[in-house]
Amino acid sequence: MTEKRDARAASNTTAANPLGAYLRKARQDVSMTLRDVEEATNKEVSNGYLSQLESGKISKPSPHVLHTLSTVLNVDYETLMQRAGYILPGAAPRAEGAKHGRAATFAIDNLTSDEEMQLLEYLAFLRSKKK
Repeated sequence: MTEKRDARAASNTTAANPLGAYLRKARQDVSMTLRDVEEATNKEVSNGYLSQLESGKISKPSPHVLHTLSTVLNVDYETLMQRAGYILPGAAPRAEGAKHGRAATFAIDNLTSDEEMQLLEYLAFLRSKKK
C-alpha cells in the first residue's frame, strides 16, 4: 500500500514539476551531487538553488541558468527551456540541418547596405574572439 502511495506522490511531483524532476534525474544520471553541480558551474548555480529547482520551489529559472545546467548535465537546452515554460511543446521545430534553434533573425529587406556591412563585421569580430 505504501509503495502505491509513494508511486502516486512521485507521479504527481513529476507532473506538477516537470523541470525539477527532469533536472534531478539528469543530475543523478551523470552521478553528480548538488555540490558537484555547483562546483562544475563555477558556483553560477548554487547547490541550494538547484535543490529549490528540483523540489519545485523555484519553477522558472533564467535561460542563462538553464543553459549552464544543460552544459553541465549534458542535456538538451531546448528541452529545459520547454520544461521551464519558455518554449511551447511542439513549437517551431528546428529546420533540417540547422545548427541550433537560437539563431538571430533580421528583416534583411529592411537593412541598409551599411547596416548589413556592420553586422557582418561584428559577426567576424565575435567569431575571432572564439579562436
